[in-house]
Amino acid sequence: MIINVNWSPLRDAMLEALDYDSKKSDDSCDEYCTRVMILFSFLLRSSLLEFAVRIWCFSILFALIFPRIFVSRAIRTMSKLRCFPRDSNFGAVVLLFLVVPTFVVGIYLHGQKITYFLRPLWESPPRPFKDIPHYYDENVSMENLCKLHGWGVRDVPRRVFDAVLFSNELDILAIRWHELYPYVSEFVLLESNSTFTGLQKPFFFAENRDQFEFVEPRLNYGTVGGRFVKGENPFVEESYQRVALDHLIRTSGIGDDDLLIMSDVDEIPSGHTINLLRWCDDIPEKLHLRLRNYLYSFEFLLDNKSWRASVHRYRAGKTRYAHYRQTDDILSDSGWHCSFCFRYISEFVFKMKAYSHVDRVRFAYYLNPSRIQDVICRGADLYDMLPEEYTFKEIVGKLGPIPHTYSAVHLPAYLLQNFDKYKYLLPGNCKREHG
Repeated sequence: MIINVNWSPLRDAMLEALDYDSKKSDDSCDEYCTRVMILFSFLLRSSLLEFAVRIWCFSILFALIFPRIFVSRAIRTMSKLRCFPRDSNFGAVVLLFLVVPTFVVGIYLHGQKITYFLRPLWESPPRPFKDIPHYYDENVSMENLCKLHGWGVRDVPRRVFDAVLFSNELDILAIRWHELYPYVSEFVLLESNSTFTGLQKPFFFAENRDQFEFVEPRLNYGTVGGRFVKGENPFVEESYQRVALDHLIRTSGIGDDDLLIMSDVDEIPSGHTINLLRWCDDIPEKLHLRLRNYLYSFEFLLDNKSWRASVHRYRAGKTRYAHYRQTDDILSDSGWHCSFCFRYISEFVFKMKAYSHVDRVRFAYYLNPSRIQDVICRGADLYDMLPEEYTFKEIVGKLGPIPHTYSAVHLPAYLLQNFDKYKYLLPGNCKREHG
């Protein structure tokens, strides 16, 4: 972060405060103290950060100028000392002009990091999930796969409804829908002309609907107007849109015991996972899906802790669309979560300003395209944040950029079949387009 400080007023004000000449020592003292007060009034005409920086600069100037004044005006300096409180000392001056401003600037710049690092002291980890082992091989029959999980097999598979809120993730949506197409009976998509933060946006899906003709016979598409309430918590708008999606789901023809996938567009269940759940009997009423957690592309595997995606056996009047924890049961290795996986730098900027955690954009330079490109290729954090973990061991273990992975095994088939189009999502291709 670069802070521009105008040194001239600081220097002039300081020299004016220190450079005085009067015949009477009492008058000199009064005039000197008055000018010092003028200097401090200049320092106080600023915000908290500007005040701290000005104090910091003032202390540096004081250190540079004081020797010259002391040598050339030693005698008069002795008389000036009467202007300072008798109990003042050098340590207090250092504390006021160096330590305190440095502390204020440090807290302003890195306070969020300090808070996240100390998170284990004030927040306990959530209760652990009950992981269900996931068995799959394309050469194993569905009957045996269901038995491996302790479930029975159905004579007829359940219908599956895939419901998402859409913002602007066109490429990821195409990969998702091609992955799930053989198993989904109805695709439900809701789009708003407002971001969660209240910014107006186009109906991106409507403008590009011709790219998704393959799902048209099974598509239930709806729109909802934004509320555009300034200063409102973004999670309020997000909740409003999820309620609207819940209504759209009920109009799509879903019935009891149909499967409903609840997840964001970039949380992609694998096709064989959904096929397993639609064919097996006695599966849990609600089941979270543990997904491989990727950032920027499938080159940066963060962890295997993505859990918000879920599948529900629909119950009329009871099932509500949600994106929070709803059960303890979770099926391991069930797909992919590719967060901030965009083709264009402009899409990164849009999401950083649009989604619920906009408060993480603490400085304007976070949105600089050159910085974003550098962060992507390093696998670093766009918001310069520490890992969101609950133990010091996990925080320390995740410090620094995400290690590169060069395995493209077990990724969505449509992605690999169209590698020329989606090359930027594959390992070794971190450069983004400026569109």
